Amino acid sequence: LAAGAPRQAARPNSKVRGVQIAMNAPYNFGNNGMAADEVLARCLQLGVSAVELRSQPVEKFLGVSADLVAAAAPSGRATRSAAEIAAQKDAADQLRRWRVGVSMDRVRAFRKMFEDAGVAIEIVKFDAIYSRADDEVDYCFALARALGARALSCEIDVPQTKRIGQFADKHQMMVGYHGHAETAPAHWQQAFSYAKYNGANLDLGHFLAGNNTSPIPFLTQYHDRITHIHVKDRKLNNGPNVPFGQGDTPIVEALRLIRDRQWNIQATIEFEYPVPAGSDRMAEIAKCVDYCRKALA
Repeated sequence: LAAGAPRQAARPNSKVRGVQIAMNAPYNFGNNGMAADEVLARCLQLGVSAVELRSQPVEKFLGVSADLVAAAAPSGRATRSAAEIAAQKDAADQLRRWRVGVSMDRVRAFRKMFEDAGVAIEIVKFDAIYSRADDEVDYCFALARALGARALSCEIDVPQTKRIGQFADKHQMMVGYHGHAETAPAHWQQAFSYAKYNGANLDLGHFLAGNNTSPIPFLTQYHDRITHIHVKDRKLNNGPNVPFGQGDTPIVEALRLIRDRQWNIQATIEFEYPVPAGSDRMAEIAKCVDYCRKALA
C-alpha cells in the first residue's frame, strides 16, 4: 500500500456526528476487479468504516471466472460477426445461470469478513443491470441483502428505471440511481414517479457542474429518496474535478445539512481528480477523508 497515507491499526470509525463517510470501492482505488481482501485492507488503512461496494469483488470472491465475465460483456463495437454475437450471448447466459445458482452462504462469509473488520457494506453497485434477465435482477437484490446492504446503486437510464423500480418495490429495497453532469432533477423525478423504492445517488460535483446550480435544494427536497451522495469537488460550467475545497461544489454545506437534519444518507467519497505530482492515490484519498471529517466536526 502507498506510503503517503496514514496507517490505521484500530477498528475504523468514519461516522462523524451521525454522518457516515464512506468509500466508493474499489472504484476509488483504480481497479474495479480488485480482490476483496485488498479492498478491505485499503479501507482499514484509510480508517473508513463503510463502503458503496461494487459487485465485481464479491463475485470474484464467490468464484466466477474472469474469462466468463469478459466474454459475456458487450463488446461495444458497432459491427460484429454472427459468431461473435452468438459467443457473447452464450457467455452471458452461462454467467446468468452461475449468478442465479450461486449459494448465498458464501456471500454471508464475505459479509462476515467485512463486518469482523468493522466495515459496513451499506450499498452495492451493479454495472449493466438493465441488460440482465428478471432472475438475474432478483439475484442482484438477494446479493445486496445477503451482504447486509440497505440499497443498490446503478447508473440512471430513466425509461429503464420503471422496470428496475418494480423489482425494488418487490424486494422493498431502495435503488440509488447515479447521475452524471447531463442528469437533471426532472430525470430523477420521473424515476421517483415509477416506484416507491426508486431513489437517487446524488453526485454533488456532477450536479453542480452539469446543472450549473447548487445541489443543496435538490438534496433538501428529496432527502428521503437519496440513498447516498457522491462527494467530489468540481467547478461550474462543466468544469474539471479538483482537490476538495478548490472547486465550486458546496461539500461542507451538504455534509453539515445531512448532519444537522440527521438524514440517513451515506457521504460516499468518489475520487476523480488527477493525482498531483509528488503524491499518490491513497495519500490523496486520505486528504479527502480528512476534509470531510473536519467539515463535520
